Amino acid sequence: MPQPGEVSQPQPSAEDSFLDLLVETLEGLDESVRGQFLRQYFRTIAQTDLTDAQSNEYWNRILQHRRELSESLHRRVSLKTAMLDVLASANLLRVPIMMEYEDFKKLQINAATDALTGLYNRRLFDEYFEKELNRAKRYGQHLAIVILDLHKLKEVNDRRGHLQGDQVLQLAATTLRKTMRTSDFAFRIGGDEFALLLPQTDPEQAITLCRRVRAQYEAEIRPLNLDVGVTVDFGVAVHPQDGDEKSVLMGLADERLYELKLAGRANSRVIPLEAPPVNEQPAAKPREVPTPIAQPRIVPTPATSAATPSAMPHPAAYAEQRKWERVSLAGTKAYAVLADTGQRNAKVVDLSYGGVALTVDKPDEISDQFNAVLHVPILPPVRVVLRKAYVMLAEGGRTRVGCSFVS
Repeated sequence: MPQPGEVSQPQPSAEDSFLDLLVETLEGLDESVRGQFLRQYFRTIAQTDLTDAQSNEYWNRILQHRRELSESLHRRVSLKTAMLDVLASANLLRVPIMMEYEDFKKLQINAATDALTGLYNRRLFDEYFEKELNRAKRYGQHLAIVILDLHKLKEVNDRRGHLQGDQVLQLAATTLRKTMRTSDFAFRIGGDEFALLLPQTDPEQAITLCRRVRAQYEAEIRPLNLDVGVTVDFGVAVHPQDGDEKSVLMGLADERLYELKLAGRANSRVIPLEAPPVNEQPAAKPREVPTPIAQPRIVPTPATSAATPSAMPHPAAYAEQRKWERVSLAGTKAYAVLADTGQRNAKVVDLSYGGVALTVDKPDEISDQFNAVLHVPILPPVRVVLRKAYVMLAEGGRTRVGCSFVS
């Protein structure tokens, strides 16, 4: 509100408001990204071709000139006035055209995204990583970084052509958009490499999301009828367990990616993906989530599904036959709502592509086959039909019931 004796400032026009928005937006961009955007911007409004560095230099001149004019005239000077003055004095304003807001938004998007996939590019990845890591440190939160690449993309390019390879890349981007939370970020950082930033995500949740991405991606590419076993490989690192520096987390995620690629060569569709023990990571801090109780590796089979619990072999007999790696959900709030049984809820202790393990108080009240709704981190509620595969004692006087998915 103006004081007595002051001259009230006129309200800025819609055009001036748009240019003020431009100033605020560019302040939040990395210098290299800002230079790329401004190069396109000056080409649009003045039909002149500058380098990224020159574009940043002229932009700084315009802002400085605006401040000087405002101080000398004792009133607000619009950015448009300062811009036209600077560009005209430099003989750059050959065709004075002010751009539309939609054109501005397109240029902003083009400067920050990958043209083929529409995901954020490497420049924005580096900027966002620093911001999210600083935020995680400030508030004592987890931040997961995932490096992933497309397994056998080169074979697709060699055997089916680059157009087919581009389609495989685009489907990977589509999968990420469908699968990730709105708070997560996806980037294309190289030819066949992508990166995910997952705020407030611990190791178990990150691995669960990775497995979901892989399953969804394989479903997306199945209609292409490729004769190449294309899938997605992952490497995961999590702050603060794995370190506090960007370079450390990136290096560890990249190292785990290639370890998993090598470990999975015998079976290109299912690559083991487990959070490594904390004591193998020098930079790690003490793990914040409860350590899951070690459980024998088992695989539900038709033979064991049909048997009664008392007649089943000990689960350890299947230790080397497990088909799917298990994701531990110990320490989370995962649970299942049971139907057709005498019990209402059960705790979900782990999950795999083949089935799920529950802990219950009264296993005898659970039918051999029953309906359930699973509530686990990352996934929306999932309605499933389960078949009881085995029963064994668990800690705390409860009983562990292993179930295979029927549908």
